[in-house]
Amino acid sequence: QVRLVESGGGLVQAGGSLRLSCAASGRTFSSAAMGWFRQAPGKEREFVGAISWSGGATYYADSVKGRFTISRDNAKNTVYLQMNSLKPEDTAVYYCAARAQFGVATTRFGYDYWGQGTQVTVSS
Repeated sequence: QVRLVESGGGLVQAGGSLRLSCAASGRTFSSAAMGWFRQAPGKEREFVGAISWSGGATYYADSVKGRFTISRDNAKNTVYLQMNSLKPEDTAVYYCAARAQFGVATTRFGYDYWGQGTQVTVSS
């Protein structure tokens, strides 16, 4: 079992930056691939990025590639999402997720545990 709590969301102007954190509890965190997803009003939850259990491999949606960076600190049971050059279309609730199975997934169906989400609003 993994419990996830996101933080760091807020209101930022276009072009600004935010760093989201996801604190995990549970013995399996260090062996779990982690993902970030987002959901805007009226839209489906979409993949943002993912990181392997070791942090050695990362994957990003095309819409955020080059602007967002995922990292993790297994000693602190925390995964991060650094978001730079934010755009109004990045406005959404951002969720972190943990995968119970081996390997990394890039769809929401590949994740077993979810946080409650944190709101990110980018003003133009």
